[in-house]
Amino acid sequence: MNALPWAIYTSFAGALLVLVAGARSAALARGLALATAVTGLGLALWAAAGFVPGPGLQTLVDLPWVGSLGIRYHLAADGISLTLVVLTGIAATAGVLFSWNITERTGEFFAFYLTLIGGVYGVFLSADAFLFFVFYEIAIVPKYFLIANWGSTRREYGAMKLALYSFAGSALVLAGLLWTYAAGGAQGFALTELARAATILPHTEVVVIFALVFFGFATLAGLFPLHTWAPTGHVAAPTGASMLLAGVVMKLGAYGCLRVALPLFPVGFACWQPVLGWLAVAGIVYAGLIALVQDDFKFVIGYSSVSHMGFVMLGLAAANTQAVAGAVLQMFSHGVIAGLLFAVVGRMIYERTHTRQLGDLRRLPLHRLLPFAAVVFVLAGLASLGLPGFSGFPAELTILIGTWQASPRWALGAAVGVLVAAAFTLRVIQVAFFSRTEPADTAAPAEALPPITLPEKLGALLLLSATVLIGLKPDLLLDWILPALQSPLMQAVLKPGNL
Repeated sequence: MNALPWAIYTSFAGALLVLVAGARSAALARGLALATAVTGLGLALWAAAGFVPGPGLQTLVDLPWVGSLGIRYHLAADGISLTLVVLTGIAATAGVLFSWNITERTGEFFAFYLTLIGGVYGVFLSADAFLFFVFYEIAIVPKYFLIANWGSTRREYGAMKLALYSFAGSALVLAGLLWTYAAGGAQGFALTELARAATILPHTEVVVIFALVFFGFATLAGLFPLHTWAPTGHVAAPTGASMLLAGVVMKLGAYGCLRVALPLFPVGFACWQPVLGWLAVAGIVYAGLIALVQDDFKFVIGYSSVSHMGFVMLGLAAANTQAVAGAVLQMFSHGVIAGLLFAVVGRMIYERTHTRQLGDLRRLPLHRLLPFAAVVFVLAGLASLGLPGFSGFPAELTILIGTWQASPRWALGAAVGVLVAAAFTLRVIQVAFFSRTEPADTAAPAEALPPITLPEKLGALLLLSATVLIGLKPDLLLDWILPALQSPLMQAVLKPGNL
């Protein structure tokens, strides 16, 4: 476990190295970026191999930072954060492989990329709320530059919209944390200390502070109706960046809701719980219906991502052990599946056909021109809609069972979203890959497309392996997650019962 902080440090060091190397050789910058990402994944897996699950965070580093305010450089991990650190390592490595074609300012691209990854690792390992916020901001800033400089399709608009939503949400979070610190007479920003301070605040203040912190984080998680930045940002981002945006950046918001908002302000959560549950259901169904009528392939995946993140927020709103465990499992599952879908659409298809319009793609026999891409997308699509054997199945099933215990109406609403997801997923598979039905002797010959490269195949196989492994053996992660939910902070908010 003590190796985990080095995932942060090597990411930031790697960012500096690729920035320098990029001025000399794009190939060297790519190689260093891949080595850095693989090192982070290796450190995560090494820590996982020796991890002993239990309630509460296990301290990794605890040093004074700003003594006058009680702020500490406190890194710690439990089964929840370790799950998401492993996800980050997988997503970072796959993202580098799918960004192998970046030739314009390669060093700068991977410097921003690895800085983002370092920030994400930092968020998942922070046990001090102020440190959490610092890493949270570090993770958000590079996204703007990645989209604005290397994106497409109104990239400046997409980058600015993401930045405005993200920083507006961050401002709400910071306001809520400072309010709690000052009004509650906290001696520092440790999560346990802020939770103690919140208990002495008036009920009305706690309700307001919870709303500030939860909705501030939920903006980045794509909670309806604060989700509109997400499809735009996904479409505008370059492939590797969109993989990170869906794979890990949206998880920062959900993780903030789970790690900070819920356990620190359980009284406020109890007041907002019915609203949050229905907003999650609305997001699942609404985003799915929008995906069903989109003609831009990447917009379909963007709205699909919002819909599936709705299940995460629903699990948190249900607030019992089973639903929240399913929500964390869904964070991992969505991270690998959404990353794979964006990789196929953005890199394998768009970079070769120069179109994302389903009306154009249906005239191409993509199942023959790009058979590897077709097979990968079909598998990823089936994983996305929750087919048994893939990680989406145990994740969504666990959430739905837990949600039924809290509110059968929420569970039924989410079940409608599952049907809508099946509809839009099967539609895009059929239209994009299998619409060409002319007889072989009458069909016009299709122009050959560049073959799928080795880095793309390796990245796809890494993500596919992750979703299949957890689909077949979800206990690999649940055995970490469930003990973490027995911590005193989490038990203060996990109170099953019908609403």
